[in-house]
Amino acid sequence: MEKSSTVMIFLDDETTPLTKLPAPANFELDTSKLIDGAHTLKIISQDPAGKEGIRIIDFEVRNGPAIIVEGITQNGVVDGVVPVMVNAYSKGDEKTFLIEGAESPQSIPAWVWMIIIGFLAWSMFYTFSYLTRN
Repeated sequence: MEKSSTVMIFLDDETTPLTKLPAPANFELDTSKLIDGAHTLKIISQDPAGKEGIRIIDFEVRNGPAIIVEGITQNGVVDGVVPVMVNAYSKGDEKTFLIEGAESPQSIPAWVWMIIIGFLAWSMFYTFSYLTRN
């Protein structure tokens, strides 16, 4: 029986592996124990002859409440008083879903206002031309 490759899995800059398994390897990464933000998963595979292969996967953990900000953007240019709306909501746990705050209120986009104004202008024009016909 031929010896299989070994897979070592590291998280972020840790020097000790999360796990060391024979290939093919299956494992579960519990992100609930990680802080929100950017993380790196480094996978090192070593074949029976001692040659190594490395794969690095960057990922972002977002277990905490989602934060939605309206009124100011990243690297935005602002002037005067800027109204900012911030909403934070959590998805709850595996058994319940928190509906409260799950939807962020947003202002009506400018294109919707343009359609409404255009429709009102057209309907007023049509109404006046109908009423002024002989």
